[in-house]
Amino acid sequence: MSLNKVMLIGNLGKDPEVNTFESGVKKVSFSLATSEKYKNKEGQVVEATEWHNIVCWNKLAEIAETYLHKGKQVFIEGKIKTRSWEEDGKKRYITEIEATNFQMLGSAGEGGYSSKASGTGSSGYSNSGGYENDKTTEKTKIDPPKTDENDDLPF
Repeated sequence: MSLNKVMLIGNLGKDPEVNTFESGVKKVSFSLATSEKYKNKEGQVVEATEWHNIVCWNKLAEIAETYLHKGKQVFIEGKIKTRSWEEDGKKRYITEIEATNFQMLGSAGEGGYSSKASGTGSSGYSNSGGYENDKTTEKTKIDPPKTDENDDLPF
């Protein structure tokens, strides 16, 4: 038995980049910053920021494209994926978080999202079940990510 699950809360470092493949499959990627504070040996508070590469596919990608923007705070659930490709005769690698769902946090003024329909201050989106929020559940069928192994794109 094994488990590959990631949960992150952070802020978008840039607006999502959108790619639509010939097959119609949509991919959205963006960077997410997570930070933690700790005291160093001298007792000074230090903040360390970690950057994560996030990828969303299909319906989840469409929702991310519409609602996520630089600075927004978001909770991401997903799995770690590592890809490799050849570039200039060198093998390159990238580790990404493939989002399976996300929830926008905060209010509209804080870089988050406020759902007028629910009044909860946040809404969640899932690649496996459609739209989810506290008071409304609207299930839609979402196809799993489709990738073309012959793609020469390095992402």
